[in-house]
Amino acid sequence: MAADLDAQALEASRRLIAGAGNIMVLTGAGVSAESGVPTFRDAMTGLWSRFNPEELAQEDAYRRQPALVWEWYLHRRELVAATHPNPAHFAIAALAAQKAVTLVTQNVDGLHQRAGSPDAIELHGNLFANKWLDGCGHCDPATAVPGLPPRCAICGAMMRPGVVWFGEELPRVARYRAEHAAENCDLCLVVGTSGLVYPAAGMPGAAKDHGAHVIVVNPAPSALDQTADTVLRGPAGVVLPLLWGGAPAAPA
Repeated sequence: MAADLDAQALEASRRLIAGAGNIMVLTGAGVSAESGVPTFRDAMTGLWSRFNPEELAQEDAYRRQPALVWEWYLHRRELVAATHPNPAHFAIAALAAQKAVTLVTQNVDGLHQRAGSPDAIELHGNLFANKWLDGCGHCDPATAVPGLPPRCAICGAMMRPGVVWFGEELPRVARYRAEHAAENCDLCLVVGTSGLVYPAAGMPGAAKDHGAHVIVVNPAPSALDQTADTVLRGPAGVVLPLLWGGAPAAPA
């Protein structure tokens, strides 16, 4: 696969990265897919095959059928917990050891953190985190009443997954940090995203408008290709380790 890469685009990307002082890395579902992380659709097998995932991943569904939705998220957590970071995750962590890097991800699987990027900005939350629905302000996970879902021992509020559901706004702090990174980087590296989900998809354009170069790494054409200075067509786990020195392969 490495032999199929455009040599000129690869060398141009290397030069841009080597000369950059402040890099924003934006990752999407393609990076997780290379680790075998199941998508919404992939998680709808067996007992879940009769459900529509878009209808489960929203607050109204949770209020109507909290046990059902909670169990589906427990199922998804089990699937994701069985996966591992891939060379792309490790390469990004290695780059951050050499350069000033702000990592922004649309993924909720926590694989970047497991690969050594503890400060990843999670635009869509984290599948393994929990928060409260209509909590009283004194809800404590340590004293939650077990159940499907667990509830606050004081007010009875339901615990919910710490992800962004359909119809919800992005976490305000995460969005602010990501937009600030886009406006202040001199290089935006976009990896494994189709460029169709906003507001994340608008961030490379914002970086470009503020003078940054943009590199896109994706196996297939994306909506962000026209924004890019260079496009590298290939899997992130193959391409990223070729772009800078000191990017280790994933451990066995």
